[in-house]
Amino acid sequence: MKESFIEIKIVKVEKGKDKGLNEDLQWISNSLGLFSTRDKEKSCFRIFLELIKAKKENRLISSDEIAFNSHLSRGTVIHHINKLIERDFIVEYKNRYALKSKNIESLIKSLESNLNLVLKDLKKVAKEIDKELKL
Repeated sequence: MKESFIEIKIVKVEKGKDKGLNEDLQWISNSLGLFSTRDKEKSCFRIFLELIKAKKENRLISSDEIAFNSHLSRGTVIHHINKLIERDFIVEYKNRYALKSKNIESLIKSLESNLNLVLKDLKKVAKEIDKELKL
């Protein structure tokens, strides 16, 4: 039986006092683990922005378009796209990509739902372990 795998990464990041769309998008991206210490150019964030722009225009976008628009190599784009697919943020259709959700709020709601399912399973198994260990 094949198990589905979705990597869920949430990072508790203090929200800055700066108010603005770009700052809010950066905070959400940071909280979703789209930044890493290795990603000095904020590549994943830039790709995420291109996917948001494409969603706003209600269209799919190719990795070549993302690379061109974000000034990144296609290899870098593909690497991050694969990570975003693993996290269930985006979908692929005939080598074109889109945010899986209709908007950012529904993306967060989808993550919340996936996380709650994982936590429910963890609690069930933890309860069984506690019972067996008489804790």
